Order: sequence, then C-alpha cells, then structure tokens
Amino acid sequence: MSQLPRILLSDTAAVGDDGWLRIGGCSIRDLAAEFGTPLFVYDEQHIRNRCREAVAAFGPQRAVYASKAFLCKAMARLAYEEEMRLDVATGGELHTVLAAGVPASACVMHGNNKSVAELRTAITEQVCHIVVDSFDELDRIDVLNAEGVGPVPDVLLRITPGVHAHTHEFIATGQNDSKFGFNLANGDAIRAVDRARNSPSVNLVGLHCHIGSNVFAASSFGKAAEVMANFAAPLGLPELVLGGGLGVAYVAGEEAPTLTQWGHVLRDACQSLGVTARVSVEPGRSIVAAAALTVYTLGTIKHVPDVRTYFSVDGGMSDNPRPVLYGSGYESFLPRAPFADRTRHGRLVGKHCESGDVLLFDAKLPADARVGDLLATPVTGAYGRSMGSNYNAITRPPVVFVGDGDARLVIRRETFDDLLATDIG
Repeated sequence: MSQLPRILLSDTAAVGDDGWLRIGGCSIRDLAAEFGTPLFVYDEQHIRNRCREAVAAFGPQRAVYASKAFLCKAMARLAYEEEMRLDVATGGELHTVLAAGVPASACVMHGNNKSVAELRTAITEQVCHIVVDSFDELDRIDVLNAEGVGPVPDVLLRITPGVHAHTHEFIATGQNDSKFGFNLANGDAIRAVDRARNSPSVNLVGLHCHIGSNVFAASSFGKAAEVMANFAAPLGLPELVLGGGLGVAYVAGEEAPTLTQWGHVLRDACQSLGVTARVSVEPGRSIVAAAALTVYTLGTIKHVPDVRTYFSVDGGMSDNPRPVLYGSGYESFLPRAPFADRTRHGRLVGKHCESGDVLLFDAKLPADARVGDLLATPVTGAYGRSMGSNYNAITRPPVVFVGDGDARLVIRRETFDDLLATDIG
C-alpha cells in the first residue's frame, strides 16, 4: 500500500470532518468550486514559517528570497514583511517587486546577461547590490557611469567556485563549465576583483557564489563555503553571499536538510574558516515549494491493455514544466481522501498536444479514482506558476493564498482576451 507522505503537505494541512483536505482552514473542495481548476493553493502561514526560519538562522536581511521561484506582488510584500531581501534577475522581476511597494534597497539584482536598460534601472532605483556576472557587464556599467547615471552602485562579484553540486545538470551552476560568474580556476575571478577595485564606476563590497538548485547534500554547501572563504580572506571585503539552492522533498523517500540544519552547516563552516565578512544566503525554493499544491480535475481515464493507464487532467506542462524539463518527480492524491491507499498506477498527463506532456510518469491514485474527481499534486509552489506558459493557448491558472479560514485571490485566472492582449493583428 502507498499513502501520500504527510511531510509533502504544507504546515497547516489537515483533514476535515468530511474527509476532505483543508489548507489554511479552507477546504480544497470549496476552493475548487469558487476558483475553478487548475488552481494553485498557497499556504500563507507555511511561507511565513519558512521565511522566519531562514531569518532566525542567518539574521534579518541576510536571507534573500529567490523571486524566480514564485513572484507576484503579494509574495514580494510577504517576503519583505518577514525581513528578507529579494533576489531579482530581470527588469520584469524588479518591476513587479517595486509595484508591490517593496523598496529597491531590499533587492539584489542578478542575471548573467543584464541589459543596459536593466542596469540603468537597478542603478537609478538604487538596489541594495548588483551581482556582476561578467567583464562585459562591467563595461556596460562603465558606459552608464560615463553618461552620468548614478549613484555608483554597490556590487558583488559572482564567482564560479568549481564545486559540482549533485543535482540535474540544467540547474547546476557552480562547476567550471558554467554560463554564470567569474571562473576561479582560470584566474578570471581575481582579475575581476582587481578591475572592480580600480573602477570609479562600481563600489566592490563583496563576493557571491551559487552552486546549483535543489541540492540535497549539505556537504556541497560546506565545500563551497571553504573555497569562497579561502578566496575572500585576503581581500577583506565586508560581504560574502554563499548562494543557496537548498533542495526540498518532492516524492516519497526523499529527505532534504531543513533551513535550520543548513544554517548550522554554513555557520559552522564559516566559523571554522575564520570568516569575518557578513554572510548572506539565498534559500531559494525551500521557502515556497512545499507551501503550495496544484488542484486539477480528472477528465479522462484511458486504460490501454498490457500497456498502461493514462489519467488526464485539465492542466499539464503549461502549469508545471519541471517533469518535462528535468524529469522531476511528484506525487498525486485525491483531496477527498488525501491519505487513502493508492493502489492504482498510471501516467498522469495534461491536455496539451504533446506526448511528452507528463506530470507524473508513475502516478498512484486510490482504486476508486473516477472521472470528475479533484486531483492534487503537492510541492508545486516553486517553478510551476513562474515557469508556466500559454502553450496551446491555455490560460494560466489563478493563485490563492489561504490562511485562518480565508482565501484571497492574488493572481486571477487568465482569460482568452488576455491571450490577445499583445496580439495587434
């Protein structure tokens, strides 16, 4: 027998008297009836709990939320309220954060190929730090400085430490063969330090590294801390950002370090290495991934004898492309019986015109699963809505934040007219 592991649900998840799953005091059945499916349901208290855990581990303004994981105005305000900074990697992400009323001084500007326009905005809005990724970027900042664009920005240099993280190759970023950062092994890193220190266009305040996303091995972070500490020590810079990419459990049997455990590893490593700089981190998906689940309606069950059963839902790769991109695993369950034995196996697929439109390659559902059931996949709070698309002219799902028995719509469902908003014929 295979039941859904409770650990994959958010902090306030509970089963109501009627047997239905409740998140934040709200019944999934009622939410689906009000907002339709597909639907992203975020447990607001869960997000706040993870923000507070990160801040407790590293200190106020020393844990930086990765906007790319999930961003809307409500999320930006929440992270800021919980004393986190926000990592923005594009002009669009910065625009969204500023529209939420979050000051630019709470933002860190990332990106491996920032445009002149993005750099100009980051400088004039006075973001906290610009994380410089290349010599070309230093050239662009020089040009802006010569044009009188100011003030002179505080910058971090992104260093590629040569540490291989045990994760999917598409989301590994710390190895020597990477599009990100100044390579430590070939001397680019120290050349970038020398140039930045001698440039009137930037104020070099620290170093940054990031080894990958969804990393489970805490030892990988310890190794990165050692490499970066040894490089940073003789430079005497006041800031050291050790990145993030802390993994989360997506399927039964996976176990990831908690934010608190991760904090202990990094703090102990820095203490033993004699790091005196202010250390900051980027907790990444660990803040929001397990906070949300996606609710679908099961529309078709197709059994192909001697092959497999297909469970088709009303979403798919447009609201969760991670299985297609990375082969990522997820679990599935029925909110009407969240911890029922799941004895029926099949492939959970979406409604797109692609055979590769797969959400779960080996989905498990209760034996009585039927057409019309609500079906949910947990741990979809990161890189689902944010990586979504309109493929096949599908409208993207709404997002609701739930807490204390109330549900508030923070992103409405797109309409067909929205699909035509940029189509000028």
